[in-house]
Amino acid sequence: MEYVTLNNGIKMPIIGYGVNKLEKEETERCVLDALNAGYRLIDTAQSYGNEKEIGSAIKKSGVPREEIFLTTKVKIANFGYEKTKASVLEDIEKFGTDYIDLVLVHQPFGDYFGSYKALEDLYFEGKIKAIGISNFYAYKMVDMASFARVKPAVNQVELHPFDQRIESKEWHDKYEVQMQAWAPLGQARVNMLELPELREIARRYKKSVAQIILRWHIQRGISAIPGTPDPKFMKENLDVFDFFLTESDMERIKRLDRERSLFYSHTDPVTVEFFAKKAAEK
Repeated sequence: MEYVTLNNGIKMPIIGYGVNKLEKEETERCVLDALNAGYRLIDTAQSYGNEKEIGSAIKKSGVPREEIFLTTKVKIANFGYEKTKASVLEDIEKFGTDYIDLVLVHQPFGDYFGSYKALEDLYFEGKIKAIGISNFYAYKMVDMASFARVKPAVNQVELHPFDQRIESKEWHDKYEVQMQAWAPLGQARVNMLELPELREIARRYKKSVAQIILRWHIQRGISAIPGTPDPKFMKENLDVFDFFLTESDMERIKRLDRERSLFYSHTDPVTVEFFAKKAAEK
């Protein structure tokens, strides 16, 4: 496993295991399989509702807690100082641990400043090892990095060959905020694994297209959190540290960039309205 060093000195695995889209009854088994396969970063969110299953898997795995990097994200219904602080402390109990390695504000809407202030206090209290943001476009990331007491360590965003966020990456590097890719393989929105350009590259390296894409993320200095319930693909997605893509191959993948989301734009009023309704949920 390779690691990235966050702006507060904490080391984070560059490849993690994401549990979004997993059936709740499968979560414990999948996280246990992932830990057994060698993953040491487990990424979840309050909106997934699987903290207890993840905590159980961590205990059963026998992997020392200090070797596991556990990430969660505060859902928009818990935004605001008091609700965020209470919800994260509840998460710690659900996980059955003493701390969480990384907590992110999940969306750039509502009272995310109040939520971030709560994360800062929990960070200073030692309940959280690092704090950050998720789905923040570059201009909002710069805002947070410039005015918060604790600079975000991570910004987790949609990022894959069809939406490469090249200019955004430059801003994140400038402010020393680690970019992390959700949907690093595009998920099911498009069959990126069948793209002829990527299949040709994969054949030459005797790797899968998924491995080529994950290697591309790594060489850009971007953390990625692929998810799969299949132990075979869990292992395959970790087998990406024994080869290097050439500059020519990196450039070919760069030309695939469509510069648009496969899911939704956070500048679209319809998206904002959707999350505003989520904020009102109990």
